[in-house]
Amino acid sequence: MLLVAEMPSLGGSVLEREGAAKILEEIGIMLELKGENPFKSRAYYSAARTVELIGEEELERLVREDKLKDVKGIGSAINKKLKELILTGRLNYYEELKVSIPKELFEILKVPGLGPRKVSALYEMLEITSLAELEYACRENRLVNLKGFGKKTQDNILEGIEFIRRYQGRYFYSEARRLAIILLHKIKEFPALGEVSLAGSIRRCREIVKDIDLVASTDHPDRLTRYFTELPLVAEVIAHGDTKASVRLDDGINADLRVVTKDQFSYALHHFTGSKEHNTALRHRAKNMGLKINEYGLFRLKDEELVACRDETDLFNALGLTYIPPELRENYGEIEAAEENALPSLIEEDDIRGIFHVHTTYSDGLNTLEEVVRHCSVLGYEYVGISDHSQSAFYAGGLKEEDLAKQHEEIEAMRERYPNVAILCGVESDIRADGSLDYPDAVLERLDFVIASVHSGLRMERVKMNERLIHALSHPAVTMLGHPTNRLLLGRDSSLLDIEKVFQAALDNGVILELNASPARLDLDWRHLKMIREMGLMVSINPDAHRLESFEDTRVGVAIARKGWLEKKDVFNTRSRREVEGHLKSRHARAG
Repeated sequence: MLLVAEMPSLGGSVLEREGAAKILEEIGIMLELKGENPFKSRAYYSAARTVELIGEEELERLVREDKLKDVKGIGSAINKKLKELILTGRLNYYEELKVSIPKELFEILKVPGLGPRKVSALYEMLEITSLAELEYACRENRLVNLKGFGKKTQDNILEGIEFIRRYQGRYFYSEARRLAIILLHKIKEFPALGEVSLAGSIRRCREIVKDIDLVASTDHPDRLTRYFTELPLVAEVIAHGDTKASVRLDDGINADLRVVTKDQFSYALHHFTGSKEHNTALRHRAKNMGLKINEYGLFRLKDEELVACRDETDLFNALGLTYIPPELRENYGEIEAAEENALPSLIEEDDIRGIFHVHTTYSDGLNTLEEVVRHCSVLGYEYVGISDHSQSAFYAGGLKEEDLAKQHEEIEAMRERYPNVAILCGVESDIRADGSLDYPDAVLERLDFVIASVHSGLRMERVKMNERLIHALSHPAVTMLGHPTNRLLLGRDSSLLDIEKVFQAALDNGVILELNASPARLDLDWRHLKMIREMGLMVSINPDAHRLESFEDTRVGVAIARKGWLEKKDVFNTRSRREVEGHLKSRHARAG
């Protein structure tokens, strides 16, 4: 199984498979599991962060020039290990550590909220070495009186184990799509290929994906399926026939290829795109029209005559519908809307003109303010909203008032050097338990915008959480509500909310709702977006970026926005620089 938090196995040396920063981080974890001095493990965590900031290419240069020892955060012992790792591709210390620790403990580490120290304690005190043993111990209440645990922790562990069981073999959309695109390009190299396309849940942009589905056409189906099963990415062949092949890739995810004739391609692509609910509804509609639809074609019931369709547009038109984009095919009202020619004109990636919710080295980001602004300039963005964590988020280096003032000064200076990008000074302010924000009003009023987010007390009782959010939304300084439901895909359910009441409070107070595009969040859920659109609320697609690479997550956010029926006009950051600056200034004026 591919772990979402892990890098895929690439073969080759340890360094090629893992990367230097990840190896250092894993050493820190293993030292904690072995109960070593905490200062020792912290040194490796710190070095891992330093290496991330340096980058792999620069790290290799520093090692080869013997200059790594001069880098702050790299002590002599770690310097020696990094030299061995970079120059040989292996690190004996790392490999010996890994052998010395039961591999099952790494499985237990996947349980949300269980860090290395607690896992080590469970191993030492209860000899727990597997998820099954941990679950049994919890159900026997053996953790209730265990030092450092207690009933609440035990309940949380059981909940975490449930999550792991529920989502085993599931992958984030962004990761599954990345692997699917690699596979797709490999299939396109087949010399006798007709057409090929992604299908299934990836084509529909589902936030969680179980496997990769592809549909292809060729006059040589047996050769294509054999070619598919022999690709270098394939770790195991699950099934192989003339028109279908199923494999498991090196990364753990399964992939299915269906091969059809050129004339069958449009029907097969629609069928294997799904969803099951959409296909069922469409079959019912076809039957009422005297037609039958399946993966092989669209036929008249009276004489089994094929209704010729060159593509999916023809297929939908034959059923009295306008073309339904794959993202909408969930039997969520799309068929009725297509019948009335009332489907939305979905947002496109190129509609995004700037981004909000970007972290820098002022809090827990990996890039400096100038690196972020320069990157936005290169990408052609018209504006960027800087929003580091507020002071309550001490775990993320949250900004004290003087830090925020210092950042504001740097932004002012940066505006002169980068006039083509509007650098908007904001903050991601924690919403406290009582619904108040993290800074005095006088501080918040000096900012261009404020993203208000919940980061603690996520399990608060429903009524209190509603009151907390609604109170925060009523604050005149709040521009956006960050990751509104606080879910983590494959890791944590949404907070308990009366979501419509929260949305109504946002509407009443003119607050923009964030569609957090981090692949682990994708919060708001696409099912909520259609409701938001109908209510007339505005959404901002924000990457919640902590490194430059995360800017690309905005694309994932657009995919989810499309799935939620959003148009360009529904999304705040499709507006021009002038419009965005005007909106923020007018909101300031109203607040004043």
